[in-house]
Amino acid sequence: MKKMRRAAILILLIFAWQPVRAASPAHSVSPSRQFIIYGADAALRGTISELAEQTKSNLLALLRQRDEWTTAVIINLQVQQANLPEIPPTDLRVSQTGFGAKLQLDLTVGQNLDGSLIERQLLRGILLEMIYRDERALAPGTTLVEPPDWLVEGALTLTPGRDRKVVVEALSGTDKGKSLEEFLGQRFDLLDSAGRMLYRAHSIALVQLLLDEGGRARLARYIANLSHASNDPVADLKARFPQLREDLEKKWRSTVARLGENQTYQSPTFAESERRLEEVLQIKISDGSRNREQRKTADLSELAGRKASGDEKAAVSQMSRALLLLMGTVHPVLRPMAREYQQIAALLARGKRRGIAKRLSHLDDIRNELAARMGEIDDYMNWFEATQMERESGAFNDYLKAASQSEVSAPRRRDPLSVYLDALVDQFEN
Repeated sequence: MKKMRRAAILILLIFAWQPVRAASPAHSVSPSRQFIIYGADAALRGTISELAEQTKSNLLALLRQRDEWTTAVIINLQVQQANLPEIPPTDLRVSQTGFGAKLQLDLTVGQNLDGSLIERQLLRGILLEMIYRDERALAPGTTLVEPPDWLVEGALTLTPGRDRKVVVEALSGTDKGKSLEEFLGQRFDLLDSAGRMLYRAHSIALVQLLLDEGGRARLARYIANLSHASNDPVADLKARFPQLREDLEKKWRSTVARLGENQTYQSPTFAESERRLEEVLQIKISDGSRNREQRKTADLSELAGRKASGDEKAAVSQMSRALLLLMGTVHPVLRPMAREYQQIAALLARGKRRGIAKRLSHLDDIRNELAARMGEIDDYMNWFEATQMERESGAFNDYLKAASQSEVSAPRRRDPLSVYLDALVDQFEN
């Protein structure tokens, strides 16, 4: 009888659990498991998950940091309602539970879904997690420090593949520009369209200055200590970047001026990116000699077919780090390939060779096909520009001028055959 009662209780518990499981809302978890997305359909949740992971990857690549998140970000997708127009399209809510910060991003899904606005809020949530990652004893009601606008806008504008020409051109119309204190005292959400463009340009200058002077690791530590920041952002920068204490304002103005004078933030061409990728993929293996020209070389395909030595693994690991940095600077169409090469190199550096040869072969085929296709596109664009455009663009002026000068300057031959051919040409032309 006791066994029958236990079985009956177990069956009742199973049936009682089914409605609870059925009532749980549909959700998706991102590949890194930091982002948990609720609501909408699976396709939209997957899109938001991909955007969140890419935003985090771009920030980690900028800082050269590993993904060491501890607090998940809850993303709640809610459908736009006609009777509640006052609901904001994005709302990042931060609360304290006594065990740390809780991050929830509410996104209103409507017909006009602004991807840039979502990306900005995702980055704010990622930065907040980095700021309060080590703060485990947050008391409820504690006022949390928001990531500064210049850091959000600077990191977003420096995202690989983003056109920064228009943003940088905003500096050309300024005279002396704002002082650093004036710039840091601005509120991005209170500026008009032109003001926001200029703010983004100054944000690039400040982030670039901190990267050049302090390094990426120091900038990452600055972000991690923002929870203890004061009300004086200039003093905080001087405290966290000691090399800027003496002439911070001078270096700031110099960086702004240098940014406005040259356009170094345009995406490189495909041919240039292909050349840089090929250089990185050449593995230089140290043989104990100081002469770099005599170093042994290898490629990934070779190492995928045999066990690598310690020096070879070290060289592949170094190449993996170089590819990780290269992803943010190459042509957009080559970034997925650079990422795939980086993942392959990371596996080979750990001694894992299973399936690598097949992945490399497939990747090389796609890369060769893409190079051929991009060459065909360049040929077609050159042909179209030379023959089909109503007005000349001037792109071929130097070539045509050099060709005409070479024809004029070339001395005419006076041998009998040449004189006869010249006479025939004159006769046909007349």
